Amino acid sequence: MNYFFVFNASKFKQYVFIALAVVFAAAIVYSEQSHVSVFMNSEPSAIYSVQTEKKVIALTFDISWGEERAEPIVKTLKENGVSEATFFLSSPWSKAHPEIVDQIKKAGFEIGSHGNDFTNYSKLDDEEIRKQISTAHSILTELIGKEPSLIRLPNGDFDKRVLRIADDMGYSVIQWDTDSQDWLNKGVDTLINRVVNKAHPGDIVLLHASDASLQTNEALPVIIKQLRDKGYQFVTVSDLIKQTEVDTVPVEDQA
Repeated sequence: MNYFFVFNASKFKQYVFIALAVVFAAAIVYSEQSHVSVFMNSEPSAIYSVQTEKKVIALTFDISWGEERAEPIVKTLKENGVSEATFFLSSPWSKAHPEIVDQIKKAGFEIGSHGNDFTNYSKLDDEEIRKQISTAHSILTELIGKEPSLIRLPNGDFDKRVLRIADDMGYSVIQWDTDSQDWLNKGVDTLINRVVNKAHPGDIVLLHASDASLQTNEALPVIIKQLRDKGYQFVTVSDLIKQTEVDTVPVEDQA
């Protein structure tokens, strides 16, 4: 027995069109999901830079010890018209130098946490990691009058576990894309060239205001001028990460 199937060409074309539309829509959703910021990822990530065409850049300064370099750097930033920068302060240093913390705050600069003990958090157990972050959080909150939400971990060390704990505690982990290597004290010109040549739109620049970095303040006015000459505007890390996309780097847990 022979069977004959009759197709309605008009309806068939309609079904094909609907199917293609569904596939196209799914592709768009997938594409968009692959480009959302770090805050939409299932796993928290560290922020290294922001993908943007705008010439915005964040100068960041870590301070963990010393009392001679921080104040001159704050003064130099102000004298050169930089009103937005981010300082990451360790809590022991902050507790020992509340007057400098107050100067940074009054200058209007953003303050983030640089942790408590200067140790690699990836080597600590979960409870100790939480203790380190919360201790620093309490001290900085009292000193600056608001809760910090950004943290740069000591030595820039972390793994997925540290990232998850920091995220649970309300922190975004901030790294850098341009490392000035100012603490190596290779020379003012070397420092200037390294920062200016590596800088790019959406960049986070790592600098130090601890006493070990002897040449940062001398290089800073030239860095500021040359970046401005290239069309850059200085912003805080928080303002930077309000851009559309955040550049993250996959983290592998340490063995």
